[in-house]
Amino acid sequence: MNTIPEDTLYAIALTQVPQVGLIHAKILLDYFGSARKVFDASLSRLEKVQGIGKVRASNIRYYKDFKKAEKEINFIAKYGIRALPFHHPDYPQRLLNCADPPTILFYKGNVDLNSQRIVSVIGTRHHTEYARQLIVACMEHWKDEKILIISGLAYGVDAQAHKVSLANGLPTIGILAHGLDRIYPTLHQQLAKDMLQNGGLLTEFPSGTQPDKQNFPKRNRIVAGMADAVVVIETGLHGGSIITADLANDYNRDVFAFPGKIHDEKSEGCNWLIKENRANLIMHPKDVLNGMNWITTINHKKQIVQPNRTLEPNEKTIIELLQQHESLQIDELQIRSKLNSGDFATCLLKLEMDNLLKPMPGKRFTLFFR
Repeated sequence: MNTIPEDTLYAIALTQVPQVGLIHAKILLDYFGSARKVFDASLSRLEKVQGIGKVRASNIRYYKDFKKAEKEINFIAKYGIRALPFHHPDYPQRLLNCADPPTILFYKGNVDLNSQRIVSVIGTRHHTEYARQLIVACMEHWKDEKILIISGLAYGVDAQAHKVSLANGLPTIGILAHGLDRIYPTLHQQLAKDMLQNGGLLTEFPSGTQPDKQNFPKRNRIVAGMADAVVVIETGLHGGSIITADLANDYNRDVFAFPGKIHDEKSEGCNWLIKENRANLIMHPKDVLNGMNWITTINHKKQIVQPNRTLEPNEKTIIELLQQHESLQIDELQIRSKLNSGDFATCLLKLEMDNLLKPMPGKRFTLFFR
């Protein structure tokens, strides 16, 4: 228990304060810098934080029920679970670009949640053989690209994505709609154990949380927000996959979908996403790699185009980041650069004008090569 930072207790407690939601928590944590400082703040100072007001400030200042948070600390210590508060360096940085990131995440696994390439694979719970074949084809074509596969550990496409990922040596993480003291559906307990060997399980819900209906849309926003790309394999017009695809679009993630027969109910959702330009049409797994500029056959020995002037320090920072990561989404690039929005925008404009930076679909950037 001594190895768990003190601020973790306060981060957990912050999620339990009445009327303090995810957006309010994000505002408070950005303002004060840590959960402990939020609880230590005076009532008058809390009231001055935009969007908090007197009622929420009072709820925070006079909150005393830390027993639930202490119980959770004991649980994660006992079972070797990592707690990742909002400002933890291992917290999934892509989620910070979303308006409603989890205040704290609970993680058990062995892969980097900030892996260079992350794809969420989603679809119906009652998949067809067509969907299974597409999943197999995707993992076979992606296995050399060092991609982390994310899904929701549900029946159907989710479970197939996890299983086939593992079979091809790709790490995979299941995003849960409940606490880490259980696995739902129970049929997937062995699959979950296998995933801990090359991937893991992640949730924002504390132990004791049941897989209730209202938790699944919350789970879906993590599936959408953690990824660079969301691939819809097979889905109807209604359900979690359409919600997740919509969230991904709202988060400026690249969404791809495989088409299906026009009269097939299980493909109606994919066809609709493509028709409404809410997903890129893909006919082959490599279309995703091409769309994301992830093909490893790029000749990395090519020289980067050299500028005709001396680069400023901030510009060098951006160039160096793109040398390391090949391409980055604009929000992630800004976070990694640690530049304010004004300086960042100025650097991007200058580098583009000098033909050093190349904009790509999905608000991503890469470097120009000779």
